[in-house]
Formats: sequence, structure tokens, C-alpha cells
Amino acid sequence: METTSPVVSFPPEPPDEHRSRAPEFYGFVAWTSTSVVFVFYVLWALLPDEYLVWLGVEWYPSREWSLLLPAYSIVVVLLTYFVYFAITIARTPAFSDPSTFIDTKAHLPALDANQHFKPADPDVIPELYDIPIGIVNRVVYGPHRSPNEKRPSGESPSKVDKVQASPKAP
Repeated sequence: METTSPVVSFPPEPPDEHRSRAPEFYGFVAWTSTSVVFVFYVLWALLPDEYLVWLGVEWYPSREWSLLLPAYSIVVVLLTYFVYFAITIARTPAFSDPSTFIDTKAHLPALDANQHFKPADPDVIPELYDIPIGIVNRVVYGPHRSPNEKRPSGESPSKVDKVQASPKAP
């Protein structure tokens, strides 16, 4: 009879598959070597010359590098952030570019113009697709009118229409 426990490992491991313990050894070696290198760095940066010679170290880099290495690494990290930020800004398309609102992965509907207005069968799940930007603009902003076109009664012109209809200054 097999006992079940409410606490089980997830995802369950196949019983006859043996995992490699190599990542554990690599992690231990990386942790140990990093700790040893840090201890050597601190000793090199803080111990006077007499103690280093007494320990048997005959040559070592100038002590100014104990400050320059961390400072340069901080500058490299900040420069990396700046470069990625600049590349992102440089590769961003203009607002007038169609790729700002549609991409190659867009799932557009068929070219049937009446497709959006057809009554749907209540038992059918409609096909999923991206709504074209023209339809979104018509719904959000209303139909496009020229500045000279008459408006329905009761509708006031917007600020944009007033600016477009105003005469240009000389």
C-alpha cells in the first residue's frame, strides 16, 4: 500500500532518472573562488608593503588600481545602461510609422468591409483578430470631417478644428 503525502515535490521527478550533481559542484567552485579572490583583493588593497613582502609576494600592481577597478566597473555598468537606453530610443519608430500600432504578428481580418457589421450566430464563437486602426479611430474619434464641413446641430467644434479652420498669420 502506497502512502500519499500532501507535501510533494513539484514537478515530480521520474524515479529511475538520476540528475547530475554538476551544477552543485560548479556553484561551490564559483563561490569558493570568488571568496578567495575577494580576500586577496582586500589584502592587496589594505596591507602595507612590508607585510606583503613578508608573505612572499614580490610583485603586485600599484595600489591605485584597488580604487580604479571598482570605479571603472561602475562606469562600465552605467555606460551599458546608457547605451541600451540610447539604442532603444534610436530604434523606436516615429509616431507616424504604421509599425507603432501594428506588427508582423498582427492577425488582421479578411478584406470584407461588411464583416464587422454582420450579425453573428449566437452559437458560434467569433474569430479573434486585431481591430484595424481605422475602425478604432472611427469609434473613438468619430467620422473624419474636413474643417469646412457642416456639423450636426448641437455639436460644437473642438479645439483642433478651431485651430485648423483659423486663418494663418502672415
